[in-house]
Amino acid sequence: MNKAVYAGSFDPITVGHMWMIAECSMLCHPADIVVAIGENPDKTCTFSLEERIRFIEETFEGYPNVCVKSFQNQFLVNFAESIGASHIVRGIRDTRDYEFERGMRHINNDLNPNISTIFLMPPRDVAEVSSSLVKGMIGPEGWHEVVKKYVPEVVYEAILEKYA
Repeated sequence: MNKAVYAGSFDPITVGHMWMIAECSMLCHPADIVVAIGENPDKTCTFSLEERIRFIEETFEGYPNVCVKSFQNQFLVNFAESIGASHIVRGIRDTRDYEFERGMRHINNDLNPNISTIFLMPPRDVAEVSSSLVKGMIGPEGWHEVVKKYVPEVVYEAILEKYA
């Protein structure tokens, strides 16, 4: 393996994403792990692309084989090919993820059989954590302590600033 891609919107990056990236970094070492932020112009994000890139770069600054890129208006498998990646890494948290990711794996294989998909299943303590879940917890009394458990410090500080 020379390079693997782990893609998402990362709005914001959570402890679940962090587990996936760290696990990829360890499993694929010394191969490069490209954390690819997909830009969807029809989707309104809480954080800008620049902020999301910074969050990931700061969180993984001690990981020499992790880098961050963005892509737009491309199928993930085509983006992977364009950067020379041989693998796409996807997380499976539950049966819904499995059904969706299984279908995407087959479509990606139809588009480019030279790029393989690797599935990782995060541990129970982070499996249910998503960006949507984190954003949905902001607001009620005591949210600060709860949200802090699920995001890296750089994201937590940005959330405090945004919702102060």
